[in-house]
Amino acid sequence: SHPPLCPPGIKCGGVLSAPSGNFSSPNFPGLYPYETECTWLIVVAEGSSVLLSFSHFELEYHDACAYDYLQVYNGAARDQGNLLGTFCGHSPPPPFSSAWHVMAVVFRSDRHVAKHGFAAAYRKDACGGQLTGLSGEITSPRYPESYPNDAECRWSIGGAGGGGPLTLVFADFQMEGGQGCGFDYVALFDGPTVAAPRLGRYCGSARPPRTISSTPHLLIIFKSDFNIGGRGFKAHFYSAGECQEVFTTIKGNFSSPQYPNFYPNNLKCQWSIQLPLGYRVKVFFLDMELEGRSSLTGGCDYDHLSAFDGGTENGSLLGRWCGQESLAPVTSRSNRLLLVLHTDRNMAKRGFSISYVGVVPMNVSCTRTDFHIQIPVQSLAQLERNRIYLGTPSCAAQVVGRNFKIHTRFDTCGTESQRRNNTSVIVSTLYIDFSVGGQEDIHQYEVQCEPKRKEASVTLIAGPDPSRLSQAENLVDAQQREGEAMDAREIKSQDTSDIVFISICILAGLLMVIAVVGLVLL
Repeated sequence: SHPPLCPPGIKCGGVLSAPSGNFSSPNFPGLYPYETECTWLIVVAEGSSVLLSFSHFELEYHDACAYDYLQVYNGAARDQGNLLGTFCGHSPPPPFSSAWHVMAVVFRSDRHVAKHGFAAAYRKDACGGQLTGLSGEITSPRYPESYPNDAECRWSIGGAGGGGPLTLVFADFQMEGGQGCGFDYVALFDGPTVAAPRLGRYCGSARPPRTISSTPHLLIIFKSDFNIGGRGFKAHFYSAGECQEVFTTIKGNFSSPQYPNFYPNNLKCQWSIQLPLGYRVKVFFLDMELEGRSSLTGGCDYDHLSAFDGGTENGSLLGRWCGQESLAPVTSRSNRLLLVLHTDRNMAKRGFSISYVGVVPMNVSCTRTDFHIQIPVQSLAQLERNRIYLGTPSCAAQVVGRNFKIHTRFDTCGTESQRRNNTSVIVSTLYIDFSVGGQEDIHQYEVQCEPKRKEASVTLIAGPDPSRLSQAENLVDAQQREGEAMDAREIKSQDTSDIVFISICILAGLLMVIAVVGLVLL
């Protein structure tokens, strides 16, 4: 017989807040109804985790579980960043331990083929567990109250789909101290058992350092003795692939963990770009979608990406972004730039993709007829002079002292006259060829002169990916007058002889007027 459609009064989903309990698909052990969706939210005491297991499991099979399925979430439902797994068919899901005190289970059936469904049980676990999510939080028992005496807890983290190293960060730590940490302690192992290499053993009130495993597994053991306690600890972990990176190459690109798939929750990732002295860092946002702004404050209070000038978060803030925005490039004021991604417990999104390029330090000036370009040799020490040229390779730089220099007239080296903002300007392209082997890597800078004012500027127009970054887009960026001397590297030079000559003429005129007035008065 066909199973019924889900009647209005049938028990399906709900909030389960008891320390332990059972739940099952509608009509279990009979056939579940068609076109049904149920969500169970399991909430236990804060500081505890939820242990979930399945005693029976039989859903319609599909290799991608596209028809009938059951999903388990590490926290609130429907957030891909918290998804522990999607299941169907006859193989029951493995036992799960949540990474915080909330777990959600979603069951959905379509309009064809019904099976007997599932039966599940859960219980509160105050201490330890097997954690398989991409990210999560663990705390000592009763945290932030004092932990109990004679406690021993084991958290085994691993088995998530990513298979990459795990990062563990302690947000709070206060335990009984003692030489050798022989009383109360937290021990970390680089693998699933105590036979794995020990990464550290910690006690007292100093927060343990950020720990990164070399395997996809991490074992955390907490132990307390018969007296003297403390507040305990709070830590979060993530399996996020490349989440802490340092770049020293002149250009590069990176993206949020798992991009373009949803990034994990509860992350703090840092990308540090460190270039030679004199360089500045220009960052191009190729794609970005983070959790949106707070409806209360209008600020980026949830997931956000921040850029800091210099190598630390103490540097000046260059920007803080969230949501889905098309962002103009950002340029550092120094040779170091730090990008930091924070994500909270829920609402994961696609993330971001970023390219950066080092802006070569240079001094550009012009007269009414000539360009003068000067670049310190030490900033391009690995390059031959013929790799630096204006317009065409025949206009290559010369080495003069400690500088590469190009001195050329406007009627050579591919220069052309244009009108911009109703002003005549002379424009050419400076090429710096970083290519190695068969890998082409040519950076382009637009060099511009306003002959009447003898005013020159230079702007990076191609570096990371010319196909994605149109020249026009970057010229618009160059026209943003926010700290122009820094951001567009505009170096202005005036012909001082003209200024002195004009000043002398004005002074002579004033003296003549004074003399004439004196004669009249006499």
